[in-house]
Parts: sequence; structure tokens; C-alpha cells
Amino acid sequence: MLNLSSRTANAVRALQRLAAGMATAAPRIGDTKVPMSLFEKSAFINYQRIEDNLAVIRKRLDRPLTLSEKIVYGHLDDPHGQDIERGVSYLNLRPDRVACQDATAQMALLQFMSAGMDTAAVPTTVHCDHLIQAQVGGEKDLARAISINKEVYDFLATATAKYGLGFWKPGSGIIHQIILENYAFPGGLMIGTDSHTPNAGGLGMVACGVGGADAVDVMADLPWELKCPKVIGVNLTGKISGWTTPKDVILKVAGVLTVKGGTGAIVEYKGSGIESLSCTGMATICNMGAEIGATTSVFPFNHRMVDYLKATKREDIASYAKRFAHNLKADEGAEYDQIVEINLSELEPHINGPFTPDLATPISKFAEVAKKNNWPEEIKVGLIGSCTNSSYEDMSRSASIVKQAAEHGIDLKSKFTITPGSEQVRATIARDGQIEAFESVGGVVLANACGPCIGQWDRKDVKMGEPNTIVTSYNRNFTGRNDANPATHAFVTSPDIVTAMSFAGRLSFNPLTDSLIGSDGKPFRFSDPTGNELPPRGYDPGEETFQPPPGDRAAVNVAVDPKSDRLQLLQPFKAWDGKTPTDLPILIKVKGKCTTDHISAGGPWLKYRGHLQNISQNCLIGAINAENNEANKVKNQITGEYEGVPQTATYYRDKGIKWVVIGDSNYGEGSSREHAALEPRYLGGLAIIVRSFARIHETNLKKQGMLALTFADPADYDKIRPSDRVDILGLESFAPGKNLTLVAKHEDGTKEEISLAHSFNEGQIEWFKAGSALNLMAAKAKEKL
Repeated sequence: MLNLSSRTANAVRALQRLAAGMATAAPRIGDTKVPMSLFEKSAFINYQRIEDNLAVIRKRLDRPLTLSEKIVYGHLDDPHGQDIERGVSYLNLRPDRVACQDATAQMALLQFMSAGMDTAAVPTTVHCDHLIQAQVGGEKDLARAISINKEVYDFLATATAKYGLGFWKPGSGIIHQIILENYAFPGGLMIGTDSHTPNAGGLGMVACGVGGADAVDVMADLPWELKCPKVIGVNLTGKISGWTTPKDVILKVAGVLTVKGGTGAIVEYKGSGIESLSCTGMATICNMGAEIGATTSVFPFNHRMVDYLKATKREDIASYAKRFAHNLKADEGAEYDQIVEINLSELEPHINGPFTPDLATPISKFAEVAKKNNWPEEIKVGLIGSCTNSSYEDMSRSASIVKQAAEHGIDLKSKFTITPGSEQVRATIARDGQIEAFESVGGVVLANACGPCIGQWDRKDVKMGEPNTIVTSYNRNFTGRNDANPATHAFVTSPDIVTAMSFAGRLSFNPLTDSLIGSDGKPFRFSDPTGNELPPRGYDPGEETFQPPPGDRAAVNVAVDPKSDRLQLLQPFKAWDGKTPTDLPILIKVKGKCTTDHISAGGPWLKYRGHLQNISQNCLIGAINAENNEANKVKNQITGEYEGVPQTATYYRDKGIKWVVIGDSNYGEGSSREHAALEPRYLGGLAIIVRSFARIHETNLKKQGMLALTFADPADYDKIRPSDRVDILGLESFAPGKNLTLVAKHEDGTKEEISLAHSFNEGQIEWFKAGSALNLMAAKAKEKL
């Protein structure tokens, strides 16, 4: 017995020693290696970095953290030394990945080629979705686009192969849907060269729209700089049901916060109401968050994300995220800069517009408001789909409405188009019968691409300038956005409302309360739409549309024809000459709203996105001149003649005369397109001086070596006359937080001194002095040789 007891004691002590050893070497989250995607087996989710960074940040800040703070601060380049103050500090971050759509990828890749790198430092993908014009239907439109854009697609295919990037071919789908299906993961940080990149927030990712120059920085292994975001909390209570959809959440939020209310902030959703939203529904909400100027939007990790990850064959990521769930939600007691309360049980369907996405009207009041404003009553076209609302759930619910109408013999009264978000969604709804339902009533299924949502629509049913109404499930409805017709009244709503209204053909129809007359002559009212959140039989991947990088990239030659009118290798911009700018003409004093569509139009101009010289001929042609209330008509201050904006800018540049633009509030809102910054720089501009900027555009201007300045007193905008000549004083001592001075010299000989504020930090000032961020990057690369 004594011997047995002794052996038992020894065994106990051995177990204790083993337990002690295990306690000191507890498994770390990073010990498990989970690939970011099925296409990138050697690129792993780095939860360990977030864990380690947050251990430092919690000690430093000593307060509860919001979800977005956990993800953003978890990706800090230097958590020990980084200054952290919401709305003030500039953060240096290390994103997990980069995504580019084909229109912006051209310039991003041309810039990356100029940086002298041989491979991207982080996983990067390019998606062909913007260059496919909607004309007659999916297959024919896609074939036509492949033929017309062959040169650009060849460039993108060879450049991605050369530099180790993933390439999604035309027809694969819209970038944001492809990202959600394949690359987004909870807790990740991604940047994308499209303003609706925040779509990935539906899977708990902080995903931000940026310009191509920011993408190049990250691809070249440089930190990404972001002004430390404020955090707006949206508390969702109740439960969504009936005709109300996730789209109505963001339509409501847009009405509350307006198109600039989210500027400089991340919108973080929370509350018990989240449980009634699907993962793709949460993505819809985050997607359209771009329309309130938000840096991005994000949802906390939950079981709906787990379901979606499993449905898209990413069970390993779902399991990994469950282990990391404590860092994928806000801490108890976390503080927000602003709180918005929404009770989903009381939320009505909304319709927003026309001409701006924040003019929000609940469906119960919409007919009255439409009549009061004399908006065109007849709905010419109803359009569903796009990156915002093209999920299986969206399509299923719309198909249920179509089937109800068909069963009662009700025909479409408006033209009706459907845009699947991806080849996977298209193939799945083709298999499961939704496409058949749409086509049986006369619906036209367009290509898996952006199409009319971004102005890629060869519309024939109305004449240019003819007032008309369209209703869409898209995200943006600025003047001329969808069809280049400034008289088109575009309204944004859910796919459900678009579909029902297309059978009524009129704005005054409320499907919740109004009836239509069936083929039997009896009144018929739609019942609540129904649809599956995920396909019961799983997703059908459809055709293979992905091109991985080749094993041997050295032999790949990037295709750029020197004679091309669509692609042009970039030349560096000139550095600042060190002189005080004096006697500069004002190219244009812009009046009112000026989005990136006004600065660099889309539509037919998309084909020149890779050719800076050619696309610069659309610079500011949509902006309204305060002098004469006309677009694209400005006075050349040298010749006295009135010409187009690009022509006048070119004249000044070729004469060696720098110029400035004066702008209004929220200048540069909308798309992330950096061409809106590249073009004025290429045409010789020195400064854009405005009441206020949209975030992405302000950064894009700085990246290209332009002065992005704001009136210290916004009322000083009114003191500037279009005929003024101006001096900009103080550049010799240009420093963060130190205002510059504008001297406005009027034609009558009088002068005014106006204080100009700016948000440049030390690094951004160096961009200006070097001529651009890319110039500075190239110079530093040479120093290392």
C-alpha cells in the first residue's frame, strides 16, 4: 500500500508538472493556420496580430473598445507608438488584402508598375465588372463587352499574372459580391478601389473604399494611412418582417445622417435586432453606408455569418471566428460618438430620392410627397440587383412577388431588369427557377456586372432631357447617374418595392395597402414577399471565371500598346517648385453639389480609365459654374473666351499657368474614383479649395500632390468671385495644423485675405513637395538601392 501510495503521489506530481507546463504554454489563436480564402492556401488569417495589438491598446487606452476599434487598432503598424485620438490622429494600418474593380484597377496597376515592385505584398484581386454595358441582355452584352474591351482585359489579365494577383474575368460578377462569397472574413481589414467596398462589413470585416494610390501603397508593403475614425452606433431593436427589408434600415439611416453625416466615422451596428437580419442583408446595409460618407460600416459576428460562411464552403473560417468571437463584438460599456436608434418592428419600407440618396420617405407617405413635388408619376423602368441587392434572398423574394402577379394575370406596366450579383447567384437562381419566373413576365436578365447602377446603360426608351421616373434597388441616384439623363428621377428602394411597383407602373402605388386588378376583373393585393436566406440545395458555382497567378511569372509580358487610346503608361508629376503661388486664375467656382461623377463622369468615359490624357477631357464637365449656372462653360481669364472646363485647363497648363478650383460643401462625395483627383492634377491644377470635402476624395487629391484646402470660415466661399486671381501664402512654412492664407484679388482692384485650413500631416506634406505620393515612394525606393 505504501509503495502504491508513493507511486500515486509521484504520478500526481508528474501530472501537476505537466499541467504547469501547459499553463505556461497555452495555445495561441495564431497557432491555428486558416487560409483567408479557398484560392489563397498560403495566406492565413492573422487573428494573432489583433490579439497582440489589443493587449497593448487596452493597457494604453484603459477603456472598453467598440467592435470597429478592435478591428482597426488590431491592424495598427505600431500599437506601442501610434497616437490614437478619434477624429484627430492619423493611423498607420496593415490591411489584410486589397481588391480592385476593372475601371479603377487600370490606373492602380499602372501606378504599381511605376513603383518598381515585382509582386504584391498582400493578397490582391482584380474584378471585371464595370466595363459591361447593359443593352439587350446578359449573354449578348457580355460577349460585346469582351470584344470591345479586349485590350483592357488583356492588360489586366497579364498585369495580374505578372505581379501575382487573382483575376476574376468578365462575367464573374460584381466585385463586392465576389468578395463576400470568397474573401471577406470576420475581423479582417480590407481596402478596395471602389466606394462600396464596405459591403464586406456584412461579414464583420472593416472594408474601406480608397483611391488607387492607397491600394498601391498597401500592395507595395507600405502602411495604409487613415484618419482615426469616430464611431457612430446604430442600435437595432425589434424584428424585421413583412415588406420591410434590410435595405430599409440603411435608407432610414441615410435620411437621419444625410450624405455627409457619416464622414470621418465608422458606422457600427449593434442591438438585438441584428438577429433578424441575414448576412447578405447586413452586407446590403454596409454597402449603402457609402452614401452617408461613412469610412465604412460593420456588424458584429453572429450565427447568420456562420451560416453564410458554411454555405460558401468556408466552415474553417466560421469555426476560427467562433474561437475569436470575444474580439468580434463591442465591449460592454463601449462609448460611441453618436447613437442612432431604430426599432425594426416599427420600420416601414422607404423610398429615397430623387437626385440624392438621403431624401428618405416612408412608403405610407410617398404617394402624397410625390404628388406634392410633381415627380413624374409613370414608372418607365424598374431595376433590381446590383452590388447592393443581388443576393439569393433578394432574388427569391422578388420572384415570389412576380409569381403572385403571374398567378393573377397581371402584366408588367414598366420595363423590368434584373442584375445578378455574381455568376454563382446567376447559376443558382437559374437552377432554382427564379430567372424563369422573371423572364416569364417579360423581365430582362442583364449580365453579372454593375450595368445601369454605374451608368453602363444604353437606354433607348426616353430622349435625353425628357423627365421620367425609374425605381431601382441600387445604392446611388445622383443626377444622371444611371442613364446620363439629368431629367431622370431615380428612386432607390428595396427589390421588393421595385418589383411590386413595376406591375403597377406608377409612383403612387403602395403594395402594402393598394390593390391591382387581376385578369378576372377582381381586386388583388400582394401578400408579404417570401424567400430563402440561403439556397436550400446549396450554391451552384456556375462557370469557372477565376484566373489564379501562374507558377512562373517571369515570362509574362504586360500588354500595353504605345498607340492605344485606352491605356497609357504614366509619367511622374512635377515636384513643387518651392515658390509661392501667385496670380492664379480660378478655373471654375463650382456651385452646389459636386460629386466625383460631376468631376469625372462615368458611362461612356469608363473606357478611358487607363488613359489619363484621354479621360482628362471629362474633367469637371458636370460641375455647375457659379458665374453662369451652366455646366462645362467657363471663361478663359487670358483670352476672355468661354470654353469647356478641360479645354480651358489645358490652355492654362500649356502656358505654364497653375490654377485653382473653388468648391462647395462635401466636394467629391460619391464614388472613390481617383481619376477625379488625377485629372485636375494632370491638367495643371494646384489647389482645390472648398467649404468641405468627402473623405476619399480629399485623400486622393493629397496623394496626387494637390493642395486640398478648406475655408476656415465656410462663409468665405461667398467672397470669392469667379474672375478673381489668387495667391496662396504660407507654403514655405507648410505644417500640420497651421493655416494658409488666400489672397483674392478682384477685378475692381480690391483684395481680401481669407484663412484656409487643411488636414495635411507631415507625411502628406512630403507628398505635396515631391509632386505625389508615388513620386515619394519611388524616390525612397531608389535610396535603398
